Amino acid sequence: MSMRELVVLGTASQTPTRLRNHNGYLLRWDDEVILFDPGEGSQRQLLHTGVTATDLTRICVTHFHGDHCLGLPGTIQRLSLDRVPHPVAVHFPAGGAEYFARLRHASSFHETAELAVEPIIADGQRIALGVGTLEARRLRHPIETYGYRLVEPDGYRVLPERLSAYGIGGPAVGELLRVGQLDVGGRRVTRDEVSVVRPGQRFAFVMDTGLCDGVYALAEHADLLVIESTFLASEAALAAEVGHLTAGQAARVATESGVRTLVLTHFSQRYADPRRFHDEAREHFTGELVVAEDLAVVPVPPRRVASPG
Repeated sequence: MSMRELVVLGTASQTPTRLRNHNGYLLRWDDEVILFDPGEGSQRQLLHTGVTATDLTRICVTHFHGDHCLGLPGTIQRLSLDRVPHPVAVHFPAGGAEYFARLRHASSFHETAELAVEPIIADGQRIALGVGTLEARRLRHPIETYGYRLVEPDGYRVLPERLSAYGIGGPAVGELLRVGQLDVGGRRVTRDEVSVVRPGQRFAFVMDTGLCDGVYALAEHADLLVIESTFLASEAALAAEVGHLTAGQAARVATESGVRTLVLTHFSQRYADPRRFHDEAREHFTGELVVAEDLAVVPVPPRRVASPG
């Protein structure tokens, strides 16, 4: 059975705390199991989730600051230790290729796993997956940084009463949906006459960045948006200086972009009470709001369904 959910491995920015591990996020999306930004300790956090290294199909790194990549050596070595039988794709900013090479070979081990290394070389780069398209967009941070979004193509939901009215059934239904039209009893019936669009689902992952066009491009109509909210509004000037977002800014992005579920994460260790992030974001966003905690599981919301025309 297909599953679409986010598993949070860690939520701390810069340094881990007693309650928060370094960054780390796992997206389960049907046959794809994507590890985003594995910070230090991500391999151990995986042990609490029921997901193994063998399950991973892809690793995506936004940038090469330590809290987003120091878990790569252990994760990569674990792939070989467990003799993962399939290639695991790895995406990261091309300008950080030297950092990736150092992390990949940070210590001596026998590499048997196959890594399909596919750096991001351009803003808007798209990678075709079996479940849709993975797109990378440039973000605004002191070093080269990309966010990612996964977009499922739109499909169709058939309307049984309209199929019945036209006398269409069996294999002819699949042919009509595939081709777009079908001749029945001397009349041409189009797909639009017997179905409505079933919007594809969208997931977006936005880490260290100031506000920029890339943030909004990634968040547009996301069913689930995972976005950094390192600071609160009281430190807005600092956030702008170092290339980060406040909880209020992240929430406004979600509202303006039509996001359904907003997940705030990547919290500065200066804040002890996570409710402050919730309260600030709630002033700007009325949808489903999650202040991420380590090992939390957040389901992708059910599909949007268009009404029959």
